[in-house]
Amino acid sequence: MPYKDPEKQKEYFKQYRLNNKEKQKEYRNKNKEKIAQLKKENSKTEKGKKTRRIAQWKHQGILCFDYKLLYDIFLSTSKCEYCNCELTTDRYCKSTTRCLDHDHTITDKFNIRGVLCNSCNLKDVLG
Repeated sequence: MPYKDPEKQKEYFKQYRLNNKEKQKEYRNKNKEKIAQLKKENSKTEKGKKTRRIAQWKHQGILCFDYKLLYDIFLSTSKCEYCNCELTTDRYCKSTTRCLDHDHTITDKFNIRGVLCNSCNLKDVLG
């Protein structure tokens, strides 16, 4: 520890974080093309798709104990759990696109209701 005094220590870490943010911002500005290329390449791999999907779920407020297992279940589900139609991953066929339905009111535990087609998810049939 650089300082034993809590106030000085707090100020030290505040300054450290500020300097670190500035360095990160500087790096991103210098390497915009490189970062964009890496993101583009990563989004095409299976690992990149999985990472992006899980991050999207977390951002939407989907709570789960094991997101990797949830992702595997999501991909392996081939029929809508409500209307039993065949699910697709084609984003242009909006009605049968696979969606993860979750309860928006639960904020502190597992809130997933099922894997549905987009039509059933928009109708909120399990809600």
